[in-house]
Amino acid sequence: MQAVVTPSDTPAADAWSRLRASFAMADCDSDPAVQRWAHRFTANPRGFEQRLAHSLPRLRFIQGIAEKHRVAGEFVLLPWVESRYLPVRGRGRQPAGMWQIVPITAGSLGLPVNRHFDGRLDMATATEAVMTMLRRYQDQFHDWRLTDYAYNAGEFAVRRLLARFGTPPEQPVIPGLPVRKVTREHLVKLLAIACVVREPDRFHVQLPTLPADQRLVAVPIEHPMSLETAARHAGMSIDALRDYNAGFLNHRIDPSMAPTLMLPGNRVDRFVEAMHEVSASDAVSGSGKVPARAQTYPNHTVKPGENLWVIARRAGVGVLQLKRWNGLRDDQVHPGQVLRLHAPD
Repeated sequence: MQAVVTPSDTPAADAWSRLRASFAMADCDSDPAVQRWAHRFTANPRGFEQRLAHSLPRLRFIQGIAEKHRVAGEFVLLPWVESRYLPVRGRGRQPAGMWQIVPITAGSLGLPVNRHFDGRLDMATATEAVMTMLRRYQDQFHDWRLTDYAYNAGEFAVRRLLARFGTPPEQPVIPGLPVRKVTREHLVKLLAIACVVREPDRFHVQLPTLPADQRLVAVPIEHPMSLETAARHAGMSIDALRDYNAGFLNHRIDPSMAPTLMLPGNRVDRFVEAMHEVSASDAVSGSGKVPARAQTYPNHTVKPGENLWVIARRAGVGVLQLKRWNGLRDDQVHPGQVLRLHAPD
């Protein structure tokens, strides 16, 4: 499974509008239970805003993955229902991670779980796996409500229900299928947090914004290193780095387990520079020659999930150079766009 490298480059002020536009289920007035839960979530408006602000880097990263997989925007908010976006550790058969994945599901999703690494806690890998699964559920059931039921109760449980009772009508919004209370409430809660995002003024809250330099980036890593070394390279505390990279359980970052390290955007350049210096130092000590850090590549066609930083990193050039060579006024690129990876002749 390929790790997704970046969220969308849409300006922070437009990100909530884009999320609302991607919603595919019912609105705030669809069911009284939805409004009740929305009010419960926002009973302490300032506390709600603080929790959401703390979760926003993860939320924005998930948003980019959901868009790539064409998953309804409500599911970007699913970790709020599951864990408040916290990388919760599980023991034994308990669920773990912000997606609250049980071990048997982790196995079916190809997420490794061992004493060194828990893929359920790795943000990029787990989010990619969950969004792939949600897209598969939707392609099977053609109803985002049933997709949520399948996430909570299991795919085969929903299949059995449909075989016995048939596809539920659009009304009531909460399907009348005989599911467990916790499964029905799971959908209600998901619609409720989406309701708050739809109409924050209605609940006397303000949705936070995330500065561009604090968006999370999944930085490719090539060599194992200690968590302490990575934190020093990035200029972060060990606890802060661990918070975004909770999958590594033994204080050692191993690219054979996860190929990327999650970093805030304002820490990426420092980390990459430190890694370049280490690589150059190793090369000098090994061969007596310093390798060239840049080389000429042919033009590059932007692929889904790529951004300028990733493309520049792979080509060994700077983001500012890419922008200058391609006449770009901002950092936004789109799939299919052809970029020059060298100076004009």
